[in-house]
Formats: sequence, structure tokens, C-alpha cells
Amino acid sequence: MHAPKHIAIVGGGTAGWMTANLLRHRWARLGVDVTLIESADIGTIGVGEGSTPFLRHFFRTLGIAERDWMPACDATYKAGIRFPGWSEVAGYESYVHPFFNEADRELGNQFFTNACLRRRGQAADANPQDFFLAAELARQRRAPHGPGMDYAYHFDAGRLGAFLRTHAIGLGVRHVVDTVARVEQHENGDIAAVHLKTGARVAADVFVDCSGFKGLLITETLGEPFHAYRDNLFNDRAIAMPTPLLDGEDIPPETVSTALRHGWAWRIPLTTRYGNGYVYSADFVSDDAAERELREHLGPAAEGVEARRLRMRVGRVKQHWRQNCVAVGLSQGFIEPLEATALMLIQLSVERFIADLESDGFGRARQAAYNERVNAMFEGVRDYVVAHYQLNTRRDTDYWRANRANRKISDRLASLLEVWDRGGDFEAELERHGAGLMYLRPSWYCLLAGMGRFPAELRAAPQAITASQARDRLKQLARAFGSHRGHLTA
Repeated sequence: MHAPKHIAIVGGGTAGWMTANLLRHRWARLGVDVTLIESADIGTIGVGEGSTPFLRHFFRTLGIAERDWMPACDATYKAGIRFPGWSEVAGYESYVHPFFNEADRELGNQFFTNACLRRRGQAADANPQDFFLAAELARQRRAPHGPGMDYAYHFDAGRLGAFLRTHAIGLGVRHVVDTVARVEQHENGDIAAVHLKTGARVAADVFVDCSGFKGLLITETLGEPFHAYRDNLFNDRAIAMPTPLLDGEDIPPETVSTALRHGWAWRIPLTTRYGNGYVYSADFVSDDAAERELREHLGPAAEGVEARRLRMRVGRVKQHWRQNCVAVGLSQGFIEPLEATALMLIQLSVERFIADLESDGFGRARQAAYNERVNAMFEGVRDYVVAHYQLNTRRDTDYWRANRANRKISDRLASLLEVWDRGGDFEAELERHGAGLMYLRPSWYCLLAGMGRFPAELRAAPQAITASQARDRLKQLARAFGSHRGHLTA
């Protein structure tokens, strides 16, 4: 067992407080002290945010029940993500990337069969929104909650950070509200201490950089290079705007990511409002024009609402664990929020660090293996997100045409698309790339089929089940689930 005596986390927000909770929960019994330093001058952006189902594991690990954290964070359930407007293929203008449930076994397998038939030129129905229970629950605004169900959450990011702060302090995490003025290093390059504006000095064995895009420790102090994804992902801006949830309106348990002219707009339902935003590229549209487009998309609900303009640094540092410093959150990297992976990458990075430190300590070989694994996670998420842009069939702007024509994609993604397009053994291709993909077989089928990536010329052929028949069965299954709002207020 190789646990440090004292860990200092620089930066709060969701990343800092998730890290503090996981570290203290795991190592409190060993007497490991955890200190988190955050500046009162740097606020958390409280936009509506979504997660993957990994967040359920995070709360289970800490022993925090949904009834305790969800109301405090305006949280709702999430059954999946809907993608309207990315495709112009008839019958595939919108699709759903669902979370997969035990009830999907029969119809889900039929979806895979139909997708394979259509890949080979047969006119089978293969839009995933017609075959998976999560999509039907979202259509009927029912809670995706029950035995055998997989789901995620929507929440207010600012409120979640505040909730996790309170919980971490209850676990014994020392909270210091101050600003780092100077970083002190040992002769070997390790970080010895951070000096604060008040004159205090905080020394530690391990430092965790949660200082956001600034990267105070990993980038500014240690000089770790940044590997940009600019060639793969064009978007570098976002605009966030809340809009009200109407009184009595039932709450859709899904994120909606709608393709607009120069990017895509998110809509995330919370218990009191919608979180909305527009992710776009400054190379293709000005900030002012993007805001006008978002307001037009939102309609009257956006009148008088202040817009917050954000800049994104998309990519990752080359080494996430360098010297005695580990970067977590925006300081380590960021992939645009199309698949809501930010918290997942934070959680998996910290859990991997804990496991590695417990097994092998601070050895260089262990650090190298850690960095390789975390980089693989980022690359796996990047490839899945890039695939959305490769598969788009919009023709209305240079933005979408340039994304579709971009050949600067990974060899792995290029190979996946090539095998799918020629009707090859896609199962074997997925297996060949293994865990490095990050997304499992059902997700890849839903993305590729959902975008209508099939031959243009199709021949009539019998199919075991049609979209209409599948939807009828889903409606029957959905009757067992109550309304989303009703479940949240029960």
C-alpha cells in the first residue's frame, strides 16, 4: 500500500471536490490528509450539465443516496441524448443514443440485425430511436428508474460543486479559501509547496491540479505540453443561456443536442429550468452571430436572458501525472460536451490514480502506464465525438461540409468507418480495437445507424420486425414507468 501522507488540491469546482471526496473516502482510514485550496475570486459556472451512467457509481462509492443529492442540485434523470438535425437522410433526421437496459434485449438485438441488413443494402428499419426503451421513456417523459435500468443525470454544475464541498468537508477535507501566489519546487522538479496570498505555505507529498484551463501546476509550473485536438474538433466557443421550465410541464429525461448552422445547441432539463447553450467554431461564425442564432433557436423563452460566452481549450496535456503532480478536470484536458463525458473523465482519472498509487507507488513505470491509459481514454472519447461530425449529412453551411470532409482523423476511426461502409465484419473490427474505444458495441451501432450511414440504393427484403411494430412494443413496456416529474417529487 503506497498512500501519501498529505495531498493538496489546487482548485475547487466539480473537478476539485469530486477528487477530494474520492481521495478522502478511500484513504481517510490510513490517516491521509487532504487539503483543497480554492480562490474566492474564481466562481463555478452553474450551467446545466449532463453525465454518463458512471456518475451513479461515484455516488454509490461515497454512499450518497439520490434523495440526498439530487434535490440539492436541481437534478433530473437522463435516459440518453437525442440528436436532431445532424442527418438529412430520410427517416434518420433525428436519432437517440440511449442508455441500454435489460428490457432492450429482444428489440435491441433486432435493431442490430436490421442495421446489419441495411448495411448490406436491404431496406430494413434501423433507427435506434424506434427500438430502445430509453427513447420511448423520453418521448413519454417517464422516469428511466427501476430494476435493470441504466441511466445518468442532469444537474446544476454550480450546485453540485457546492454539495460535494459540504460532503468532503464532512469527511475531514481541509478547505482553504485563498489564492496561490507562488509555487515552490524541489531541486528535482517536484512541487514542494504552494504559497498563498495571505502568506500561508501549504506543503504536500502529492499535488492535484484542478485549476481549470489555466493549468497552474501542470502547465504553468511544470511546463507540460498541451496536445490540441484542433485538427479533429473545430469547435472552440460556447454560449450558455438558461430558460424557464413551465409550471406543470413534465420534464423530458433526455439531453437534446440539435445541429444548428455552425455547431450544435444543447438543451438540458433541470427541475426548475432548462440549461441551454451553443457550441460552435469561431472560424466559421462570429460570437455575435452565434448568439443571435441561439436566441432564434430558443425563441421567446430567451427574451431578456443574459448570455454567457465561454472559450474552450479542446485537447489534453501529454502527461497527466508528472513529477508529484496529477492534473484533473479542465487542467488535464477537455473534449466538447457532445456526449457529456467531462465528469466521467474526472472520475476515471482519479480512480485510476488511486488504484495505481496503491499498487506501485510513485515509480516511473507506473506513471508512464497511468499517462498512457488516461491518454487512451481521451483518445477514445475524442474518436466517438469526431465520428458525429464525420457522419453528418448537412449541406447548408461550410462548417458542416468541412467537418464531413476532414480527413485528419485517427487511423482507428478511419478503419471503423471503412469496415462499416463496405459491409465488412464490424463486430471483429470493434473487438480488434478493444477497450481503447471507450464506447461499447451498442453505442457505435446507434451512432452509425442513427445517422443513416447506409447504402443509398436499397432493395426490398423481409424483416423480422419493423419500426412501427417495435414502437408498439416499447409503448407497452413504458406503461410500467411513472412520470419523470412525479418520480422526482415523490
